[in-house]
Amino acid sequence: MPFGVDEAGKGPVLGSMFAAAVRADPGTLPDGVGDSKEIPPARREELAATIRERADAVGVAEIPVERIDDPETDMNTLTVAAHAEALSAVARDGLSGRVDAGDTDAERFGRRVADRVDAGVTIDAEHGADETDPLVGAASIVAKVERDAHVETLAAEYGAVGSGYPSDPTTREFLAAYVAANGRLPACARSSWSTCEDVLAAAQQSTLGEF
Repeated sequence: MPFGVDEAGKGPVLGSMFAAAVRADPGTLPDGVGDSKEIPPARREELAATIRERADAVGVAEIPVERIDDPETDMNTLTVAAHAEALSAVARDGLSGRVDAGDTDAERFGRRVADRVDAGVTIDAEHGADETDPLVGAASIVAKVERDAHVETLAAEYGAVGSGYPSDPTTREFLAAYVAANGRLPACARSSWSTCEDVLAAAQQSTLGEF
């Protein structure tokens, strides 16, 4: 039984990164699986539910802000960890599958993931695999739905946070307003991101300007 693995939420300044692994007969997957970014949210949720129903197994891993901000690691290593943790939930000796490469060197990325999985699996890593491999596409959808649900919990706690990506004006406005009101970043922010550093610097400059 083959598997596919992909992650969502690698680039946001807010919240966790998620990875999903799907072990299934590709023929059992619903029509329309593929790159989750190209699928409307409501349709993603429908597909994720069907994937979970039909798959032999689905594993999900969460990499929280605390791990992302750890100075002893980096996002390439954390992406490897996320793929490996999700895959470990569905892996069995002798299985083979594909992961969406999260490193410029796809072969190295696949090797690093395999080294972190206890089961003896064969991994092929490919850039853009969510667009070409249905199981990686299915994993992309599951991971993205998990990430979206996570952002909804942040919005329930903090109010309008946007998508969490640095390019989102709503996200940047949320961070600036939170820092202005509280003098610190929210716990959901990846404080090591340059966006957070910029927000803190702008707030400090604004405070100095009041004197």
